Amino acid sequence: MNRPTRWLLAPCVLGAALLAQAVSAASLVPPQGYYAPVDQDKKAPRECSAPPKPYTEKLQFRSKYEGSDKARSTLNVVAEKAFRDGTKDITDMEKGVADQVTDYMREGNREQLECALQWMTTWAQADALLSTDFNHTGKSMRKWALGSLAGSYLRLKFSESRPLAPYQQQARLIESWLDKLAEQTVKDWSDLPLDKTNNHSYWAAWSVMATAVATDRRDLFDWSVKQFRIAANQVDSDGYLPNELKRRQRALAYHNYALPPLAMIAAFAQANGVDLREENHEALRRLAERVTGGVDDQDAFDDKTGEKQDMEDLNKDSKYAWLEPYCTLYACNNELQEERKDKGPFKTFRLGGDVTQVFDPNEENHKH
Repeated sequence: MNRPTRWLLAPCVLGAALLAQAVSAASLVPPQGYYAPVDQDKKAPRECSAPPKPYTEKLQFRSKYEGSDKARSTLNVVAEKAFRDGTKDITDMEKGVADQVTDYMREGNREQLECALQWMTTWAQADALLSTDFNHTGKSMRKWALGSLAGSYLRLKFSESRPLAPYQQQARLIESWLDKLAEQTVKDWSDLPLDKTNNHSYWAAWSVMATAVATDRRDLFDWSVKQFRIAANQVDSDGYLPNELKRRQRALAYHNYALPPLAMIAAFAQANGVDLREENHEALRRLAERVTGGVDDQDAFDDKTGEKQDMEDLNKDSKYAWLEPYCTLYACNNELQEERKDKGPFKTFRLGGDVTQVFDPNEENHKH
């Protein structure tokens, strides 16, 4: 009796194993919107300015919260100016590439495509942003830049119009550089103690996820998913992130700031057969509901932190770009959908540019 049963079960077990193997062997893909064709809305070509000077120096920058207490919530105006000046070329690079790719996808001007590729190739050839002499702010800039650039590049890589087909040599050079940046980012942000794991780690995980899919690196994908799970398990039963509560008057703003990378990672994981929505009893939903409730009424955050919340950042519509990927993962209620449409379309270079164009192209085209 046992023997036939065992033989009957064997094909099922074997089938499950083969299925798991097939999933892990499949090429990584982005969410569906990244396959969008290039629009042909021909406008006068823009001039391609010279790329910012590739940043190859040590990644040592002053923090805008320099001199603040452990809450890291009091802005140091002098240090912030030094930070902005020191990182200007990096930020100009992020914004420039995102704008060029967005414009190219909308208008189909080859000059914009070639400009974006020229900028990225110039930095790739210089091995920019790869210094191992860095402080916390420096490694933060590296991972932010990687997320911006890889996020933009994905739209070129996967568009059904195949814009990169004539530029394979440049594409290989850029992807090799993105890989090196991602590998260093993994080293920068791995194995941190839980009390030091916060929104920075989530943004690092988003940058690595974007690169993983752009260059088809399953090891990078797995690392990003692991970081998401660590983040999800930091969300408490009431939807708070303990390490963001430490930011006192900026706690709500930093809870909101944690959502874009987490929502993007979950959307990319979903596209590759990994469902992260249930992680830690729907932690991502709990966090989002805590944030949206807090934006409407800050009392709970005020009470939790003992400080009146600073809403300056949260008055900017672009800070809610996470609603686009989030509302593809969950059935957002009518109120949240209206909020999404009212605040959008969303553009943020740190997620690769025009997020609405990727996740809800009909809405974006309607409002553009």
